Amino acid sequence: MTKPAEIDAEPTPFGSIEPFSEADLHALAEPLCRDPQYNEHRLALRRKLGTLAKAFLARGKGELPPLLARTSLHAPHPFNGKRVARIWTYLCRDKAEKARLKKVVGADLAKDLDAAYRNAYLCIAAESEALEVSLRIHSDAWFDGANFQRRVAAEGPKGLTKLLNELEGFTLRLDDWKGEWVCGGLGPERVEEFFGYYKPGEHRLLIDRRFPAPANQPAVRALSFAPEVPEHLLDELSRLVPLYRFAAWSKESDFLFG
Repeated sequence: MTKPAEIDAEPTPFGSIEPFSEADLHALAEPLCRDPQYNEHRLALRRKLGTLAKAFLARGKGELPPLLARTSLHAPHPFNGKRVARIWTYLCRDKAEKARLKKVVGADLAKDLDAAYRNAYLCIAAESEALEVSLRIHSDAWFDGANFQRRVAAEGPKGLTKLLNELEGFTLRLDDWKGEWVCGGLGPERVEEFFGYYKPGEHRLLIDRRFPAPANQPAVRALSFAPEVPEHLLDELSRLVPLYRFAAWSKESDFLFG
Protein backbone atom coordinates (compact mmCIF):
# COMPACT_ATOMS: atom_id res chain seq x y z
CA MET A 1 0.00 0.00 0.00
CA THR A 2 1.35 3.42 -0.95
CA LYS A 3 1.01 6.38 1.38
CA PRO A 4 -1.01 9.22 -0.18
CA ALA A 5 1.03 12.40 -0.67
CA GLU A 6 -1.26 14.45 1.55
CA ILE A 7 -0.50 12.34 4.66
CA ASP A 8 3.13 11.67 3.77
CA ALA A 9 4.21 15.33 3.73
CA GLU A 10 6.93 16.06 6.28
CA PRO A 11 5.78 18.46 9.01
CA THR A 12 7.92 21.50 9.77
CA PRO A 13 10.43 20.82 12.57
CA PHE A 14 10.46 23.06 15.60
CA GLY A 15 13.00 25.87 15.72
CA SER A 16 14.89 24.18 18.54
CA ILE A 17 15.02 20.83 20.32
CA GLU A 18 11.97 20.30 22.55
CA PRO A 19 11.68 17.93 25.54
CA PHE A 20 9.10 15.17 25.44
CA SER A 21 5.86 15.47 27.41
CA GLU A 22 3.30 13.22 29.05
CA ALA A 23 0.84 14.05 26.24
CA ASP A 24 3.35 12.83 23.63
CA LEU A 25 3.50 9.30 24.98
CA HIS A 26 -0.06 9.17 26.27
CA ALA A 27 -1.42 9.67 22.73
CA LEU A 28 0.31 6.43 21.66
CA ALA A 29 -1.42 4.25 24.25
CA GLU A 30 -4.51 2.12 23.66
CA PRO A 31 -7.20 3.08 22.78
CA LEU A 32 -6.02 6.64 22.10
CA CYS A 33 -3.61 5.48 19.40
CA ARG A 34 -6.67 4.78 17.21
CA ASP A 35 -8.43 8.08 17.94
CA PRO A 36 -8.03 10.93 15.40
CA GLN A 37 -8.81 13.42 18.17
CA TYR A 38 -5.23 12.88 19.40
CA ASN A 39 -3.64 13.60 16.02
CA GLU A 40 -2.46 17.03 17.17
CA HIS A 41 -0.61 15.53 20.13
CA ARG A 42 1.02 12.95 17.87
CA LEU A 43 1.87 15.62 15.30
CA ALA A 44 3.70 17.57 18.02
CA LEU A 45 5.67 14.42 18.85
CA ARG A 46 6.42 13.81 15.17
CA ARG A 47 7.75 17.37 14.87
CA LYS A 48 9.93 16.91 17.96
CA LEU A 49 11.43 13.76 16.48
CA GLY A 50 11.94 15.48 13.14
CA THR A 51 13.71 18.30 14.94
CA LEU A 52 16.07 15.78 16.53
CA ALA A 53 16.90 14.28 13.13
CA LYS A 54 17.56 17.75 11.70
CA ALA A 55 19.88 18.56 14.62
CA PHE A 56 21.68 15.24 14.21
CA LEU A 57 22.41 15.92 10.54
CA ALA A 58 23.48 19.49 11.23
CA ARG A 59 25.90 18.50 13.97
CA GLY A 60 27.44 15.71 11.93
CA LYS A 61 27.69 17.65 8.68
CA GLY A 62 30.82 16.61 6.82
CA GLU A 63 31.37 13.59 9.07
CA LEU A 64 28.22 11.50 8.66
CA PRO A 65 27.51 9.20 5.71
CA PRO A 66 25.01 10.70 3.23
CA LEU A 67 21.67 10.40 5.04
CA LEU A 68 18.09 11.54 4.48
CA ALA A 69 15.80 12.16 7.47
CA ARG A 70 12.09 11.34 7.50
CA THR A 71 9.36 10.78 10.10
CA SER A 72 6.52 8.27 10.34
CA LEU A 73 2.79 8.98 10.15
CA HIS A 74 1.02 10.49 13.15
CA ALA A 75 -2.60 9.89 12.05
CA PRO A 76 -4.51 6.58 11.99
CA HIS A 77 -4.79 5.45 8.39
CA PRO A 78 -5.22 2.14 6.52
CA PHE A 79 -1.47 2.28 5.80
CA ASN A 80 -0.68 1.86 9.51
CA GLY A 81 -3.64 -0.31 10.39
CA LYS A 82 -5.52 2.76 11.70
CA ARG A 83 -3.31 2.67 14.77
CA VAL A 84 -0.36 4.87 15.78
CA ALA A 85 1.31 3.13 18.72
CA ARG A 86 4.81 4.16 17.64
CA ILE A 87 6.23 7.27 15.97
CA TRP A 88 9.80 7.52 14.79
CA THR A 89 12.28 9.54 12.84
CA TYR A 90 14.63 7.57 10.63
CA LEU A 91 17.80 8.34 8.71
CA CYS A 92 18.63 6.21 5.70
CA ARG A 93 20.84 6.64 2.59
CA ASP A 94 19.98 9.77 0.66
CA LYS A 95 18.78 9.99 -2.94
CA ALA A 96 22.28 10.24 -4.38
CA GLU A 97 23.40 7.09 -2.55
CA LYS A 98 20.26 5.25 -3.64
CA ALA A 99 21.02 6.29 -7.22
CA ARG A 100 24.59 4.99 -6.83
CA LEU A 101 23.31 1.60 -5.65
CA LYS A 102 20.74 1.48 -8.44
CA LYS A 103 23.49 1.96 -11.03
CA VAL A 104 25.39 -1.00 -9.58
CA VAL A 105 22.50 -3.46 -9.34
CA GLY A 106 20.32 -2.22 -12.18
CA ALA A 107 16.94 -0.52 -12.16
CA ASP A 108 14.89 -3.73 -11.94
CA LEU A 109 16.56 -5.03 -8.79
CA ALA A 110 16.70 -1.64 -7.12
CA LYS A 111 13.24 -0.36 -8.09
CA ASP A 112 11.97 -0.55 -4.50
CA LEU A 113 14.89 1.21 -2.82
CA ASP A 114 12.92 4.43 -2.48
CA ALA A 115 10.98 2.85 0.39
CA ALA A 116 12.94 3.65 3.55
CA TYR A 117 12.49 0.21 5.10
CA ARG A 118 14.33 -1.33 2.15
CA ASN A 119 17.46 0.44 3.39
CA ALA A 120 19.36 0.14 6.66
CA TYR A 121 18.41 3.08 8.84
CA LEU A 122 19.15 4.82 12.12
CA CYS A 123 16.12 5.53 14.27
CA ILE A 124 14.82 7.43 17.29
CA ALA A 125 11.34 6.23 18.27
CA ALA A 126 8.67 6.84 20.88
CA GLU A 127 6.06 4.42 22.18
CA SER A 128 3.56 4.81 25.01
CA GLU A 129 5.97 3.27 27.54
CA ALA A 130 9.44 3.69 26.06
CA LEU A 131 11.85 5.75 24.01
CA GLU A 132 14.25 3.95 21.70
CA VAL A 133 17.44 4.49 19.70
CA SER A 134 18.30 1.85 17.12
CA LEU A 135 19.94 0.72 13.90
CA ARG A 136 17.55 -1.43 11.89
CA ILE A 137 17.84 -3.63 8.82
CA HIS A 138 14.38 -4.77 7.71
CA SER A 139 13.91 -8.18 6.16
CA ASP A 140 13.24 -6.39 2.86
CA ALA A 141 16.54 -4.46 3.06
CA TRP A 142 18.32 -7.38 1.43
CA PHE A 143 21.23 -5.40 -0.03
CA ASP A 144 22.30 -4.05 3.35
CA GLY A 145 21.63 -7.27 5.24
CA ALA A 146 23.60 -9.32 2.73
CA ASN A 147 26.42 -6.76 2.69
CA PHE A 148 26.62 -6.92 6.48
CA GLN A 149 26.64 -10.71 6.54
CA ARG A 150 29.23 -11.02 3.78
CA ARG A 151 31.54 -8.47 5.40
CA VAL A 152 31.59 -10.48 8.61
CA ALA A 153 32.20 -13.68 6.61
CA ALA A 154 35.06 -12.05 4.67
CA GLU A 155 36.77 -10.29 7.59
CA GLY A 156 35.88 -12.60 10.45
CA PRO A 157 33.94 -11.63 13.59
CA LYS A 158 36.63 -9.70 15.51
CA GLY A 159 36.09 -6.29 13.89
CA LEU A 160 32.33 -6.40 14.41
CA THR A 161 32.75 -7.76 17.93
CA LYS A 162 34.85 -4.71 18.81
CA LEU A 163 32.23 -2.34 17.35
CA LEU A 164 29.40 -4.03 19.22
CA ASN A 165 31.26 -4.00 22.51
CA GLU A 166 31.73 -0.25 22.18
CA LEU A 167 27.91 -0.05 22.31
CA GLU A 168 27.37 -1.02 25.92
CA GLY A 169 23.70 -0.53 26.75
CA PHE A 170 22.58 -1.67 23.31
CA THR A 171 21.35 -5.15 22.36
CA LEU A 172 21.70 -6.99 19.06
CA ARG A 173 18.44 -8.76 18.19
CA LEU A 174 17.22 -11.11 15.50
CA ASP A 175 13.66 -10.53 14.29
CA ASP A 176 11.20 -11.38 17.08
CA TRP A 177 13.32 -14.16 18.54
CA LYS A 178 13.58 -14.32 22.31
CA GLY A 179 17.37 -14.59 22.14
CA GLU A 180 19.45 -11.43 22.45
CA TRP A 181 23.11 -10.55 22.19
CA VAL A 182 23.95 -7.90 24.79
CA CYS A 183 26.64 -5.49 23.62
CA GLY A 184 29.58 -4.74 25.89
CA GLY A 185 30.69 -8.26 26.69
CA LEU A 186 30.32 -10.26 23.49
CA GLY A 187 32.96 -12.68 22.29
CA PRO A 188 33.63 -13.48 18.60
CA GLU A 189 31.92 -16.84 19.04
CA ARG A 190 28.67 -15.09 19.99
CA VAL A 191 28.83 -12.94 16.88
CA GLU A 192 29.42 -16.04 14.77
CA GLU A 193 26.43 -17.63 16.50
CA PHE A 194 24.21 -14.69 15.52
CA PHE A 195 25.24 -14.81 11.86
CA GLY A 196 24.73 -18.56 11.83
CA TYR A 197 21.02 -17.82 12.36
CA TYR A 198 20.60 -14.56 10.43
CA LYS A 199 19.24 -14.80 6.88
CA PRO A 200 19.10 -11.52 4.90
CA GLY A 201 15.77 -11.14 3.13
CA GLU A 202 14.11 -13.37 5.70
CA HIS A 203 14.97 -11.91 9.11
CA ARG A 204 14.87 -8.42 10.56
CA LEU A 205 18.06 -7.35 12.33
CA LEU A 206 18.26 -4.57 14.90
CA ILE A 207 20.62 -3.09 17.46
CA ASP A 208 18.60 -1.07 19.95
CA ARG A 209 18.66 0.67 23.29
CA ARG A 210 15.34 1.22 25.00
CA PHE A 211 14.58 3.68 27.77
CA PRO A 212 11.45 2.43 29.60
CA ALA A 213 8.85 5.00 30.62
CA PRO A 214 6.13 2.86 32.24
CA ALA A 215 2.92 4.72 32.98
CA ASN A 216 2.46 2.73 36.19
CA GLN A 217 5.77 4.07 37.55
CA PRO A 218 5.32 7.87 37.54
CA ALA A 219 8.79 8.62 38.90
CA VAL A 220 10.49 6.55 36.20
CA ARG A 221 8.20 7.89 33.49
CA ALA A 222 8.94 11.46 34.53
CA LEU A 223 12.61 10.91 33.71
CA SER A 224 11.66 10.66 30.02
CA PHE A 225 10.39 14.23 30.11
CA ALA A 226 13.59 15.77 31.53
CA PRO A 227 15.03 18.57 29.34
CA GLU A 228 18.31 16.70 28.78
CA VAL A 229 16.71 13.53 27.37
CA PRO A 230 16.57 14.58 23.68
CA GLU A 231 20.29 15.47 23.73
CA HIS A 232 21.05 12.11 25.31
CA LEU A 233 19.15 10.33 22.55
CA LEU A 234 21.24 12.20 19.96
CA ASP A 235 24.42 11.13 21.71
CA GLU A 236 23.26 7.51 21.68
CA LEU A 237 22.36 7.74 17.99
CA SER A 238 25.85 9.05 17.22
CA ARG A 239 27.32 5.94 18.85
CA LEU A 240 25.60 3.82 16.18
CA VAL A 241 27.15 5.60 13.20
CA PRO A 242 30.34 3.45 13.02
CA LEU A 243 28.18 0.32 12.98
CA TYR A 244 25.97 1.81 10.25
CA ARG A 245 29.08 2.50 8.15
CA PHE A 246 30.27 -1.04 8.75
CA ALA A 247 27.00 -2.75 7.84
CA ALA A 248 25.26 -0.72 5.13
CA TRP A 249 26.33 -1.05 1.52
CA SER A 250 28.36 1.88 0.25
CA LYS A 251 31.27 2.57 -2.06
CA GLU A 252 33.56 2.24 0.98
CA SER A 253 31.86 -0.88 2.34
CA ASP A 254 31.08 -2.96 -0.73
CA PHE A 255 31.00 -6.68 0.03
CA LEU A 256 28.35 -7.48 -2.57
CA PHE A 257 29.91 -6.38 -5.84
CA GLY A 258 33.42 -5.10 -5.06
